[in-house]
Parts: sequence; C-alpha cells; structure tokens
Amino acid sequence: MYAFQVLSDHIPLFLTGLGNTLLLLVLSAVLAFALALPLALVVTRKVRVATPLIEAVSYMFRGTPLIVQVYLLYYGLAQFAFIRGSLLWPWLREAWTCLLIAFTLGSCAYLIQILRGAIEAVPHGEVEAARAIGMSPFQTLRIVVLPNALRRSLPSLENETIFLLHATAIASLVTVIDLLGAGRNFNTIYYFTYEGFAIAGLLYLAIVGFLRLTFALLEKKLLVHLRRAGI
Repeated sequence: MYAFQVLSDHIPLFLTGLGNTLLLLVLSAVLAFALALPLALVVTRKVRVATPLIEAVSYMFRGTPLIVQVYLLYYGLAQFAFIRGSLLWPWLREAWTCLLIAFTLGSCAYLIQILRGAIEAVPHGEVEAARAIGMSPFQTLRIVVLPNALRRSLPSLENETIFLLHATAIASLVTVIDLLGAGRNFNTIYYFTYEGFAIAGLLYLAIVGFLRLTFALLEKKLLVHLRRAGI
C-alpha cells in the first residue's frame, strides 16, 4: 500500500513513460502500415526483382530479435564516419529516432506478410465480377480487393499492434523512459521490488483494453454488411 501512497509524487514520471510508449506505438504502427501496404501489393504481383528483395529484407527483420535491431541502429551507426558526417546524423544519434525506425521496420516486416496473405485470400470470383462490370484494375484494387483484404486482416492487425505495444518495453534499454522504464525508476527510488512494475503492468493492460475495444468497433463497422446478410 505504501507504493500507492507515494505514487502521487511520481505521477509525472509515469505520464512521461505513458506518453513515450503511446507515441512510439502510434507513430510506428501508422508508418509501418503505410510502408507495408504498397510493399505487400508488390509481393503479390510477383515483380521479378522487387518481390525477392522485399521478401529477403522482411525475412531479415522477422528473423532477428527486435532488441538486436535497436542496438545495431543506436550503437552501430555511430561507428561509421560517413553517417556521423551526414545530414541525418542529428536524428540518427537520438535513441528515440532509432527506436522509431526499428519499431517501424520490424512491424512492417510482419505486416507485409499479413497483408499479402489477406490480399491473396480475396475470392477470385469477386475480382472477376469487378472486371466484368467494367472496373479498371485500379478501381478493382481500391473498391474490391483492399477493403476485402483489410476486413480479413483485422484480427491479425490487432495482434500485431498489441505485440508492438509489448515491444516498446525495450525503449528504456537505450535511455528512453517508457512505461517499463518509469516503473523501474520508481522501484529504484524507493528500493521496491515489484510495485513499479505492477503499476506499469496495469497501464499496459489499460492500453491493450483500449486497443481491443477500438478494433472490435472497427470490425463491427466494417462487417455490418455481412451481419445484415445473415452471414
């Protein structure tokens, strides 16, 4: 109980951690999706050079731990003189920027595969019907394929977003105070064992609950036509 009594003195600490966690989550999720969608379309088109290259890069990011990618970006880039002398160095030397890049690219690698599978799962008959009524390839993609694929991928997108939230817990390892880092600092100040982590855990649960509610409402809205049809 003592931990919760002194918590009021350190609300700004946890608000800072919460803000960094949410900002990293939202920015990396949005950027990852914006990158993954066109790349998934390229993969499904089986473009001769681009598709194998995208698959190889995606495999590299999915096959290595995210914390390794963060360390390579944050500690590894500084070893190259041409990077330290580039115009991007003021941003690349910041832990926050390296985290955003790592989270975005790592999540993008998984989203490419999720979206690729959803696009390829669109019934061929629906595509043929769109062509039969005179839709152009772009119209077919925009009106038929992408909405269908996004509806199919919603559960996987929800899981990937939650996994990305969990991944943000490594931010404090490179000096950025996230929720886990706030809990660790709270424990250090008062020599607590678990209380700070318990508070951080409750906040993570609240965020996951909000994400689940958001995706449930989105799924309800996007699938309303199927319920009306009794499917």
